[in-house]
Amino acid sequence: MGTGTDWHGKPYYSLDAWCKNTYGRKCYRVALNARMTCPNRDGSLGTRGCIFCSAGGSGDFAVELSGGDDDIRPQLDEGIRRIERKLHGKNPAMGSSMPPQLPTPYDDPCVIAYFQAYTNTYAPIPRLERLFTQALLSPRVCGISVATRPDCLPDEVLALLTDLKQRFPDKFIWIELGLQTIHEKTAAFLRRGYALPCFETAVRRLARADIPVIVHVILGLPGEDEAKMLETIRYLNGILPFGIKLQLLHVLEGTDLAACYLKGAFQALSKDAYLNLLINCLERLSPEIVLHRVTGDGPGRLLIAPLWSKNKKDVLNSLHRQMRLEGRFQGRLLPGSGDISSGSADAGKLPSENGNPSDGEIPKIGGM
Repeated sequence: MGTGTDWHGKPYYSLDAWCKNTYGRKCYRVALNARMTCPNRDGSLGTRGCIFCSAGGSGDFAVELSGGDDDIRPQLDEGIRRIERKLHGKNPAMGSSMPPQLPTPYDDPCVIAYFQAYTNTYAPIPRLERLFTQALLSPRVCGISVATRPDCLPDEVLALLTDLKQRFPDKFIWIELGLQTIHEKTAAFLRRGYALPCFETAVRRLARADIPVIVHVILGLPGEDEAKMLETIRYLNGILPFGIKLQLLHVLEGTDLAACYLKGAFQALSKDAYLNLLINCLERLSPEIVLHRVTGDGPGRLLIAPLWSKNKKDVLNSLHRQMRLEGRFQGRLLPGSGDISSGSADAGKLPSENGNPSDGEIPKIGGM
């Protein structure tokens, strides 16, 4: 499929494949909540956060922090124990551990410490150094991935990350940036709080520091048709980040997006519509970019729509099956591999759960 890289049977270059190629084994993410905040919540830019963001700061799956705000180790250790329990298995009928199994390469899990909730460079440097160092010192941790905003990467933070790279040369440090879209009108609706040049500056500065970047993109945003979403994909091909997370738009209880949805201002994507859109994006995405996510999780207790996304295993199986049956794969429609100018036959028309196409209008929300 063009790169000579082993994708381990998937039709795209997944994070799982990257880990197996790099470490010879599967790696597991432990989502962490370091109890930081965000300039979009503390009053610096706003108080309501991004329109889609839950009260948990997009860290609803993080292990609850114990041991104090300045000690991530209890939370990390608990996350590792949960992975171990999952790997070793439980007998659901008896409620006891299954008989001991022969040792496997996964008995000692290799872990990515994922600082997920809120903005994880938005704190005093001594606190950041303490938390990141605690994670990197763990013998189970192969590296850290730090979710943040491009406007929260001052010189002091970049200096800290550079120092940590030198102190832990055998471990990686990744930065995750929530771009979501390149279109400023949509970004304003999302209350993203920064313009595209801010993102571009952050990416350039991180590249100079040799710190890999993972970019978050949301598919199915109100007011964006397929053509607009493909523009974001083509833009990222030009930047060529280390990784990308393609996230289905989730409508979560308690968010302003939910209020908008419940008023009928937009519709969530159907499963078929999302899979077709996702595959169209993957076919136009550089095969050098690692896919860290292709759907995402909405916490069940908060998820309003789309409810079909609760069955993540079914979504992934359906995606892989459809791509294989149709002979489609990441990068297939890049220049030199076929015609990418026209897009799909239904480009710009995304059926929603009730079968109505998106009209391209961004809904209005009170107080924006």
